[in-house]
Amino acid sequence: MTSYPQRVVVTGAGGGIGAALARRFAADGAHVVVSDIDADAAASVAAEIGGVAVAADVAVEEDVRRLVETAGDIDLFCSNAGVLSAGDENTPDQQWDRDFGVNVMSHVYVTRALLPRWLDSGQPKRLLITVSAAGLLTLLGSATYSVTKHAALAYAEWLRATYAHRGLIVQALCPQGVRTDMLTGGNARGSGSAALLAEGALEPAAVADLVAGSLDGTGFLILPHPEVADYFRLRATDPDRWLGGMNKMQRGFEQRTAS
Repeated sequence: MTSYPQRVVVTGAGGGIGAALARRFAADGAHVVVSDIDADAAASVAAEIGGVAVAADVAVEEDVRRLVETAGDIDLFCSNAGVLSAGDENTPDQQWDRDFGVNVMSHVYVTRALLPRWLDSGQPKRLLITVSAAGLLTLLGSATYSVTKHAALAYAEWLRATYAHRGLIVQALCPQGVRTDMLTGGNARGSGSAALLAEGALEPAAVADLVAGSLDGTGFLILPHPEVADYFRLRATDPDRWLGGMNKMQRGFEQRTAS
């Protein structure tokens, strides 16, 4: 069993899962640094929980370094910020770059800033990366989200495999539908999967509770929707069947849109 983190940073904490994580950790007695690209949203959540707000664009390495320096001695870093854009192979390069920056490079920037002080420190340090079930499966209607979330999971796996013996605990949070602006906003609706995900969507607070409970251990995958493990198993053991089912779902989306 590991000790509960006393100093926590949460990115993308102006709303959604990030805000719920910040509230839960603060309620459990942690000092929380609330970070978001929206300075007003970060300040509002920080004021609510008695934390510290730091505005930052996690796709900019200088901002991430400033966030880490401001936070000081961090026990848990929740690299939670993410973006979702509907689209396919014709999505503009600028959007691909932005989504890759937020959904992948932000985690790289975090570890560049943190690992020199964390590795071999003598104290276990924990990095939580919010990946999404899309990183284990896919998300119909969003090429950028599917690809970047797979990359985020791959980076989390690489970190865990490379640095676990040096005191780094890496966990990947992979929810399916969660009732946030990402699910209900225009880009999510355009992805085609929003209605399906909404059926079993969880409240952000429920996801935060599960994360808090997972800090008693070191399990790599945190799955708020247990059925994702079954889908992932099918994808790995019978990819043709799984892809056939996904394509059938895609055809259904297209037929409903056309009608």
